[in-house]
Amino acid sequence: MHTARSADHLTGDRPSVRSGTPGASADSPSGSVVPGSAVVVVDDRLGDVIPAAAVPVLRRATAAYVVPGLSAATVAALDEPAVPAVDVLLAQAAREPVALIAPDLHSRQAQALRAAGAELLASHPPVGVELLDAVTVMDRLRSPGGCPWDAEQDHDSLRRYLVEETYELLDAIDQRDRPSLREELGDVLLQVLFHARIAAEDATDPFGVDEVAADLVGKLVSRHPHVFTEVESVHDAESQQLRWDELKQREKQRESIVDGVATGQPAAALAAKLVQRAARAGVPQELVAVGESPGAALFGLVARARLAGGDPEDDLRAAALAFAGRVREAEAVARRDGQDPHGLTPAQWSRYWNAAAGE
Repeated sequence: MHTARSADHLTGDRPSVRSGTPGASADSPSGSVVPGSAVVVVDDRLGDVIPAAAVPVLRRATAAYVVPGLSAATVAALDEPAVPAVDVLLAQAAREPVALIAPDLHSRQAQALRAAGAELLASHPPVGVELLDAVTVMDRLRSPGGCPWDAEQDHDSLRRYLVEETYELLDAIDQRDRPSLREELGDVLLQVLFHARIAAEDATDPFGVDEVAADLVGKLVSRHPHVFTEVESVHDAESQQLRWDELKQREKQRESIVDGVATGQPAAALAAKLVQRAARAGVPQELVAVGESPGAALFGLVARARLAGGDPEDDLRAAALAFAGRVREAEAVARRDGQDPHGLTPAQWSRYWNAAAGE
């Protein structure tokens, strides 16, 4: 893991720059520096990487300087002196090619050299590069000198937060709230990073976020041979789901068709998952739901809904939310009628309940 440069580096905006070759940038200003002078933006979250287009520029430059803000490892690898004052830098660049290696365009030297006509060279960071900063922040919080609360947590203490954040994400999806969706996805991601960081500290079986991601990539590739190989093809989502289950069964070497079902999930979702597994294995429908207890009756309702192609958990959630909405509407009607909803009689509840529905 690379060393975090600073809090500003971890929270500030990065410049929008593009790769190119000397003299080829459409937005390069004209000025008083000699040809070959350049500002090279290095995103050292990716390691000690220099943009390919910058290599010949650095070879031809008479002098190269490093702007503060790069990681210590990157500065050591570059082995270049620190950047001089702006007037000294511009005077030298007016006489000979000068390269400035910087983490961004925020420094006075980088801005002045650009304004004087120096080329801007940088590589497009890959999608997902901000995840590296998220990992670094998590590492900082968990390490000595970080947050005492974060340092005290373990897998067990974080369980309830994972559940809470997951349900908050589901609420954002239900409400079609885009800003909340973005925020809650981040909160769920935090839980993944937190658990991975804790796992990396285990004395007997350590693994970190890289191992977690590598296992995920391996799983996605192996279970999508129709995408990543030319061995077979899948033409619809249903066929892909069946193929996924077959590959999973083979990988896990499960003895039962219900092995691997998470029994800690909500009851309706658990029942629906078990019914789905049984149906795909060819268990007859008349064997799926038997018994006369209230639980068996509920299981039968879930089974029929799932076998009909529905999602009982979502259906039940929708019904529950509709009920809550109806309660609020009846309370609002009661208040308009001068009644305190907390003191309504059963007869009043019935009246306002029907009034809320326009009956």
